[in-house]
Amino acid sequence: MIDKIEFGKTGHLSSRTIFGAAALGWISQEEADPALDLLLSYDVNHIDVAASYGEAEVRLKPWLRKHRDRFFLATKTEKRTKDGAWRELMSSLDRMGVDHIDLWQFHCLIDEKEWDAVMSAGGALEAAMEAREKGIIDYIGVTGHEYIAPVMHKRSLERFDFDSVLLPFNYYMMQDETYKKDFEELMSLCAERGVAVQTIKSLARSYWAEGEARGNTWYKPLTEKSDIEKAVHWVLGQGDYFLNTSADVNLLPLILEAASAFEKAPSSAEMDKLIAERDFSKIFPFPA
Repeated sequence: MIDKIEFGKTGHLSSRTIFGAAALGWISQEEADPALDLLLSYDVNHIDVAASYGEAEVRLKPWLRKHRDRFFLATKTEKRTKDGAWRELMSSLDRMGVDHIDLWQFHCLIDEKEWDAVMSAGGALEAAMEAREKGIIDYIGVTGHEYIAPVMHKRSLERFDFDSVLLPFNYYMMQDETYKKDFEELMSLCAERGVAVQTIKSLARSYWAEGEARGNTWYKPLTEKSDIEKAVHWVLGQGDYFLNTSADVNLLPLILEAASAFEKAPSSAEMDKLIAERDFSKIFPFPA
């Protein structure tokens, strides 16, 4: 089984490996059902989805009808205005067949103009606060990609008492001194505030080469069992962080198997060898 720890100040005991339901977005219900059954086998009790993940919310609906009480359910909105975000929240509830969401997150909030829109009068933050007051959601989070994510998340936490953040985290990215510094500053603030930290891109390796047969992720992931085990164990060994699974449903069994076998992080020497052997490269641009 996969260990559980408190999801920040929410107090919920969440599995340290969270199901990234983007993996369900562009597959059939018949393909989705075995993946969801696997979550029950490993006692994964936290699902992270988004309104923009294709049909993922719809794929969850029959499972939530049977197992809603087993899962801490999180979804996201990319809408930046109060009215737009509210409509998308109502749509998410309908698509998943639920009347309550545990965590609602502002998806990929790293652009300054979009950040200002969310935080200003008439912005999406007002929709989240109203939904929380009405008991439709319990907690509010913020997510982000790219190298600027920790900087923008720190800014978000300085503006509002968010319950969680989500951002990229893997050994290769942490070799960049700027990103490492920004990430560690954010982690200090999260620890001080009791903010849950979700991490993504644990398996990210590089861009797809031109003409290369692509998988189900926009980046090229690690796919070998031993490589996945190292990458997963490294993330889980760095602190009380949560690891969100890959958008490729075919990698889910290997990720969950690795997470269930976690004991300690691999050494830097082991990770350096992995980076060299698998020809890693940056998948995100540097901020201007």
